[in-house]
Amino acid sequence: MALPMGKRRSRIWFAVAVTASLAAATACGGGDSGSDSAAQSGTDSRGPITFVTGKDNSGVWAPTIEKWNTAHPNEKVTLKEQSDNADQQHDDIVQHMQAKDPSYDIVTVDVVWTAEFAAKGWLTPLKDKFALDTSGLLKPTVDAATYNGTLFAAPFASDGGMLYYRKDLVPTPPKTLSEMWGMCSIAKKNNMDCYAGQFAKYEGLTVNAAEAMNTAGGKIVDSKGAATVDSAEATAGLQDLADHYKNGDIPKQAITYQEEQGRMSFEDGKLLFLRNWPYVYSLASTDGSSKVKGKFGVAPLPGLSGPGASSLGGHSEGISAYGKHKATAFDFVKFIEQPEQQKFFMQKGSLAPVLGAIYDDADLIAKAPYLPVLKTSIENAVPRPVTPFYPAVTTAIQDNAYAAIKGDKTVDQAIKDMQAAITAASS
Repeated sequence: MALPMGKRRSRIWFAVAVTASLAAATACGGGDSGSDSAAQSGTDSRGPITFVTGKDNSGVWAPTIEKWNTAHPNEKVTLKEQSDNADQQHDDIVQHMQAKDPSYDIVTVDVVWTAEFAAKGWLTPLKDKFALDTSGLLKPTVDAATYNGTLFAAPFASDGGMLYYRKDLVPTPPKTLSEMWGMCSIAKKNNMDCYAGQFAKYEGLTVNAAEAMNTAGGKIVDSKGAATVDSAEATAGLQDLADHYKNGDIPKQAITYQEEQGRMSFEDGKLLFLRNWPYVYSLASTDGSSKVKGKFGVAPLPGLSGPGASSLGGHSEGISAYGKHKATAFDFVKFIEQPEQQKFFMQKGSLAPVLGAIYDDADLIAKAPYLPVLKTSIENAVPRPVTPFYPAVTTAIQDNAYAAIKGDKTVDQAIKDMQAAITAASS
């Protein structure tokens, strides 16, 4: 079962001050001294390696590594589990990379860490002899692992937001935002709240605010990481959230919701629509306290004229620039992207595959009916801002989006302040 953002690695409200200061120490296109030569060393070397990842709550890594080690007795992989806390995972990798520790051969990288780690020269570029075949991968997962036009990590598991809805009350799910907001009258007739996402001031708000702005055609930063959020489109997206919070379509208490508060409201039958991650599907279907078993469905997040732009979640695997046996590390990275392994990760750990073909597997769909919807979500997903200064950027988004939704600032002012804060963080 995939975990909610509050507990899984994709929750990124980590040590902002520490990380921002680390990021600021390196220019966007630069890196540690000697990082280029480090990335080139050990490219042909094979031998034992260490794979570093967050706590294996899904139980997928032990059998995967055992399978690899049986076939590669001279290139065995040792698993090093970190904690299940994203802050600690991030800071652990930072400390070992700053020390140029050769024992961290492969590190699991959250999609929003890629730019920071690549800019510092800590990851081996996946090009030339390390070129990875990405033709079968879902494009947004590749985009999230790319920095300055170069792939720096191998997508491993993805994630995307979905719209949960009461199919007993809404037989046909809304395809557009205007349709969804129009259905709030159904919620009122049934004494329910209409719509909730994650609107508390934490990483989940960055996810939801970015979805609103991207769906409206806005863009928070450009391909070089420069702020571009001060646009009519981004303003319209954030205004939509603020307007529907003000008129009650988004309930007042939703300003305190993280993933679990919204899930519990939906399972308790108090909510018509919920934006959340795939992990909710299993819980809402099996929890003894769930009042919506058999009464809910899932659909892509609604947009202006079709599917909206989900914020992309997930993780990739990066080969450390300081590892001694990069040839083995690259082969292991390719191994975990094989269709058989990707299917295993989905079956064993409910990890969203990065290979598009897996989503068409009839056996998997029978066990996880939401897979086609999730594929649509990921195919239309937009990575959160790709920047080495992500901790400061996400803070700027959260602070200003929260103020705008609550009505403490006008949306216009919040967008201008967001633009200024992102610019200052990136300069």
